[in-house]
Amino acid sequence: MNNLQSNYSEISDHYGKSGPMQKLVEAISAAGKSLDNLQPDDLKSLDEFHVRGREATLELAQLAGLDKSKHVLDIGSGIGGPSRFLTLNYGCRVTGIDLTEEYCRLAEFLAGKFNLSERLRYHCGSALDMPFADESFDVIWTQHVAMNIKDKTQLYDESARVLKPGGKFVIYDILAGSSQPIHFPVPWAKSQEMSFLATSGEMKTYLENAGMKISNWQDKTEASLEWIRTMREESEKKGPPLLGVHLLLGDGFKFMIGNVYRNLMENRVAVAEIIAKKIK
Repeated sequence: MNNLQSNYSEISDHYGKSGPMQKLVEAISAAGKSLDNLQPDDLKSLDEFHVRGREATLELAQLAGLDKSKHVLDIGSGIGGPSRFLTLNYGCRVTGIDLTEEYCRLAEFLAGKFNLSERLRYHCGSALDMPFADESFDVIWTQHVAMNIKDKTQLYDESARVLKPGGKFVIYDILAGSSQPIHFPVPWAKSQEMSFLATSGEMKTYLENAGMKISNWQDKTEASLEWIRTMREESEKKGPPLLGVHLLLGDGFKFMIGNVYRNLMENRVAVAEIIAKKIK
């Protein structure tokens, strides 16, 4: 196994080792809900696997100008929460790609439960070598994914390859802050060996070199801090939601999200919302 394959295996194990399918089925039952009668918001605390959850997804969707004519590629689609939200609320088709096979199976399973299988497709594979033709998508969408990818030049070049000219690249990511190193573990990595954060300057260079022009860049660090504060306060009062992200990462999630908060407070990481347009 070469170093790249080993890294893929480590990342897939990090996200998939907790057996999310079985845990989800058990948690749905414990929450008094039925798999055959799920409502769109029943899983929003679980499958919006990024800081600020559904709020961030809604912001990005509005900035992206989505409608039923658009075909969206969701890189790092996880268990399919954002893709289901986009299809249900904007009518667009979404194709997802994720490195974790169990996440892809769960995303397909849930798409079927919401009768969305005709407009949602999921592929297990690498964002560095995607099985899609050139200029296939109107929008590329990615939330909290690039932190696990070392070769960002290849990531953004490959993304540009499958994006149509004039198409939008929608990014919501965690970046490196002015103070280093960061505190581990965090939700995306147990140690530095799995974490590859770009600085703001590096991110701008990667996108420009891939033929993108940035049209919107908003720092969401303070909003992320407030969201985590509120989430932790609610968890202390009521306990974690029965259908929450901790189901995907196990018992260590509380400590991981605590480290995200600490890293944000100490300017070790930042959160950015970015819209870029393919110009060549």
